[in-house]
Amino acid sequence: MDRVRAEGGDSGVAPSCPSPAHPSRDPHLTAELTARLAAIAVGDRQAFAEFYDQTSARVFGLATRIVRSRSLAEEITQEVYLQVWTSAAGQYDSSRASPLGWLMTLAHRRSVDRVRSEQSARDRNHVYGSSHLGQDHDTVTEQVEQRLDEQQVADCLDTLTATQREAIGLAYYSGRTYREVASHLDVALPTIKSRIRDGLIRLKTCLGVSSDVQ
Repeated sequence: MDRVRAEGGDSGVAPSCPSPAHPSRDPHLTAELTARLAAIAVGDRQAFAEFYDQTSARVFGLATRIVRSRSLAEEITQEVYLQVWTSAAGQYDSSRASPLGWLMTLAHRRSVDRVRSEQSARDRNHVYGSSHLGQDHDTVTEQVEQRLDEQQVADCLDTLTATQREAIGLAYYSGRTYREVASHLDVALPTIKSRIRDGLIRLKTCLGVSSDVQ
């Protein structure tokens, strides 16, 4: 742990170190760690390095079990010891917990907070992706499909005769009635109806739409 452990000369995040079955109940270890925390509180870097060597494997192990990620556990271990060095050592109360028990509580809290933070970030990304990226994707898809449909319609319109295309254009794109189209083109109404009917049948056939035009 270069950032926190630099003064001790050891760059390993989780050095292997032998430990008794119940380290928090070992009076000798408790006395050593209590003395080192007191020294850390007044800025003793050597005491901090020794404290780190004696406890970091346990902190790293606990963090790994909770977050299930070695890289996250390494970050949490660094954060815990940075907290110990900068402020926590001076706040330690030996009447409330053993040094190791207190340290593991710090590690547990940070690990749980990290799990919650990571989950919240995933949830936010999911919500954002569903409400924004998904919406954008749907909008783009609709626009592409619409443009493809428009192109297909334009291509099929080119298969009509000029008179059919003109009559359909006036009726469906200009919003005119059949009578208004007949008047505009100066053609008999039955002729206009026939042109539009035949043109629509051809257009629907081109577009692959079942025709029910009578």
